[in-house]
Amino acid sequence: MGQSLQDLWYGFGIAFQGHNLMWSFFGVLVGNLIGVLPGMGALSAISILLPLTYTMHPVPAILMLAGIFYGSQYGGAIGAILLNLPSHPPHAVTCLDGYPMTKKGRGGTALGITMICSFFAASVGIIVMIFASPLLTTIAFKFGPAELFSIMLLGLLAGSTMSRGSPLKGVAMTLFGLLCGVVGTDVNSGTFRFAFDIPDLSDGLEMVAVAMGLFGIADFLLNVNKMKAITSNTKMRIRDMRPSMAELKEAFWPMVRGTAVGTLFGAMPGTGPTITTFIAYALEQKVAKDPSKFGTGMIAGVAAPEASAHSKTQVDFIPTMSLGIPGDAVMALLLGALLIQGIQPGPQLITEHPDIFWGLIASFWIGNVILMILNVPLIGVWVKMLAVPYKYLFPSAMFFIAVGVFTTQNSLFHIWEVLAFGIIGAILMVLDFSVAPIMLGFVLGPMMEENFRRALLLSRGDMMIFIQRPISATFVCISALLLLAVTWSAWRKKSRVRQVEAAVEEETAAGGVAIAK
Repeated sequence: MGQSLQDLWYGFGIAFQGHNLMWSFFGVLVGNLIGVLPGMGALSAISILLPLTYTMHPVPAILMLAGIFYGSQYGGAIGAILLNLPSHPPHAVTCLDGYPMTKKGRGGTALGITMICSFFAASVGIIVMIFASPLLTTIAFKFGPAELFSIMLLGLLAGSTMSRGSPLKGVAMTLFGLLCGVVGTDVNSGTFRFAFDIPDLSDGLEMVAVAMGLFGIADFLLNVNKMKAITSNTKMRIRDMRPSMAELKEAFWPMVRGTAVGTLFGAMPGTGPTITTFIAYALEQKVAKDPSKFGTGMIAGVAAPEASAHSKTQVDFIPTMSLGIPGDAVMALLLGALLIQGIQPGPQLITEHPDIFWGLIASFWIGNVILMILNVPLIGVWVKMLAVPYKYLFPSAMFFIAVGVFTTQNSLFHIWEVLAFGIIGAILMVLDFSVAPIMLGFVLGPMMEENFRRALLLSRGDMMIFIQRPISATFVCISALLLLAVTWSAWRKKSRVRQVEAAVEEETAAGGVAIAK
């Protein structure tokens, strides 16, 4: 514990350096703004600003991108509570009780409760990171190529089977991402793979182009004709955001339970914040004395989901930074930013790059304090930002995307890559495919292949190495159980559908016989 506190003190020294603090503030401010705007999100903002990290030192680059991530979580609650507008899926649950509180004249109270719960949950998530890191450091050297491959396999399966929609579609998108990840020159043999003799693909697909296309362009293509300016007459004063002691007592235990749910699910790859908020809300309904009151403006219906989303946002960094397994698409982009800087995420990151790991943890606290300070006076500004017409936002974002992609390697070919993946992403979204597993497969694929081949070289081609080593065997068994659970669930769902269809046919036939008589 003493060593962890000493490392945290070192991290605060890194985070309080002038340029690091400036980029952290910039990321938090941009993330807060992006969170308020409908149709935008952390994925779009990070993918647009990812090219900027090419010219930056690794520490401020990661602090900025992380600030965008958790800053957008704060901003998304504002539209959900004041305008019944879930700018992002995790805040759809907040609308259920947040907007009724606004209609009752308690919108300021809901926002105040949200900020308090968010800061508390984020702090708990940070503390979990602090005390989990020494354990990860001690087991870091037990992870060889076989273990790294097995844990990445589990991360891919969890991310694909637990994503939104059909598990089969999630697995298909993960395989597509893996295929995209192997395009280019084979590191071992030096031969072209899936490059179609195009010289521009010799180094593989550009990560920035893939991210911007799937999450930036695709979203814009789908929403450009749907999003309209939103007007609001909501007036918000600072004193309206101070909850009473009775309201704080009412929010306390839902906040604690929501934080626990978010912390638990934060360490599980593939469980996004949307799932977490729904589970936290459902838990509150279960423990409530009168569940029928939910949806009418209950403080617990705001406190629990917001706390769960923020604690998960912080804990999500544990598997990403220390094990190299991104929990969702945003974490995959942050993982990609580390790889761009030549830093290999994994168990050795804590010991090899303590400035990044501990500086990031310290910046979480600094960033969350900045967010609380920013949101109080700027609530009115954020509400007015919701009235920005999408017809102005769309071309501006397209311009910055094109410039950002071009400046990565000064190649026009990458702009065509962005356009291609934007069209592919839009088509897949229309067909109800989740594009997040594509990014997981694209980022993890090359690392999985490298560790798989390295493990086989060490074992002289013996596949049993993945089962003979205890840690690797554990992750392989969990992966197999996960596949069995998903298969069993799909089979049960189909059997229930058949039973319902059979029952309907029997009733129809019985009704026909009765009419005939």
